Amino acid sequence: MVKRLKIAALICLLVVGFFSSAFAAKKTDLTMYYPVAVGGPIPKIINSMVADFEKENPDIRIHAIYAGDYTDAKIKALAALKSGEPPQLAVLLSVNLYDLIEQNAIIPISNIAKSKKDRKWLNSFFPVLMENATVFGKVWSVPFQRSTILMYYNKNAFRKAGLDPGNPPQTWSELVAEGKKLTTKNQWGLMIPSSGYPYWLFQALAKENGEVLMSKDGKKTFFDKNGVIEALQFWYDLSHRYKIMPKGIIDWGTLRQNFLDGKTAIMLTSSGNLTPVRKNAKFDFGVAMLPAKKMRGTPTGGGNFYIFRKTSKKQREAALKFIKFMTSPEMSAVWSVKTGYIGTSEKAYQTKELRDYIKKFPYAKIAKNQLKYATAELSTYQGARIVRDLNNAIQAALIGKKTSKKALSDAQSESERILKPYR
Repeated sequence: MVKRLKIAALICLLVVGFFSSAFAAKKTDLTMYYPVAVGGPIPKIINSMVADFEKENPDIRIHAIYAGDYTDAKIKALAALKSGEPPQLAVLLSVNLYDLIEQNAIIPISNIAKSKKDRKWLNSFFPVLMENATVFGKVWSVPFQRSTILMYYNKNAFRKAGLDPGNPPQTWSELVAEGKKLTTKNQWGLMIPSSGYPYWLFQALAKENGEVLMSKDGKKTFFDKNGVIEALQFWYDLSHRYKIMPKGIIDWGTLRQNFLDGKTAIMLTSSGNLTPVRKNAKFDFGVAMLPAKKMRGTPTGGGNFYIFRKTSKKQREAALKFIKFMTSPEMSAVWSVKTGYIGTSEKAYQTKELRDYIKKFPYAKIAKNQLKYATAELSTYQGARIVRDLNNAIQAALIGKKTSKKALSDAQSESERILKPYR
């Protein structure tokens, strides 16, 4: 009798093992490259969202690879693609679109999302966020980790300087005037980061002066227009003429800590820093839209979901399912609350979670409100080279190596040489 029971138990174990193995074999494995560019507990949040998805979809397994900043993520994802172990999806900069298309690395998501329900989903995102996602009449990526540039300010410093903490500067002239009052022996009035992504911050200044930096088809840039040159000169003057900002290059990576440590009263940086600042500031702070010259303005920024070309039909369908989950209004709301990034659709702001959060923390809606003044982030063919040259030009002007006009004229000449074949 005991022997029979042992045999029966062994058979049960074998049967369970067989079906478990068969079920595991049916799982669709997806590798996703993900950047950690702004800081905070991003991997922990993503892992939690992935776990929620896998619980709802036990037949799909997501392997998230956290690959440094956006540049690192792109390089590593493309290296994996060429090595024969391609990822199936990634969150990369929205402005990587032309480069990824040129390298034949990705497929249009609209080629997979074909149903009426899918098209409705693709049309649900804020239109300005889709400007860096749509080319040749196809949607190649969808918004996820998206941002605008915000002005963060120390209300205590405003009070100490005799300024109204409820009324931050609305114009360039007010920024300069108030920045002078805020600048002390131990505190700068303003810091704008000029390493990492200087072109992005510069694009905001140009837009505020009524200018955009590129054509919508990614084939032409306008770096040498008078309004663009004036914007760079204003950035230079903040340090050298008005003396409300440190001279030289201000590091992107240390900016937030400088603000938290009281070394600057105002900083301009990504809305993706909103939650870390809220959690770590030991003082009363405020958040506002960027000051205007001729108009308000900011570029959109951040990352989109892409699906790589070297994927099976089953992997593409699984990747689309995962992306739709991550960009749903509910998940977009969770993501916005936990990180400070923008909810990517109007429906996200209609969820109870985000509505309740905004009631407690109204600053969470400013980045979304600023979208009405936003423009697409700088994106062209040969984008990495164009951005590199523009970044170098901006930094050369800020340290006084070149005049603003000379630096931007040189960058435009090089851009013309690079982009001419595409026209």
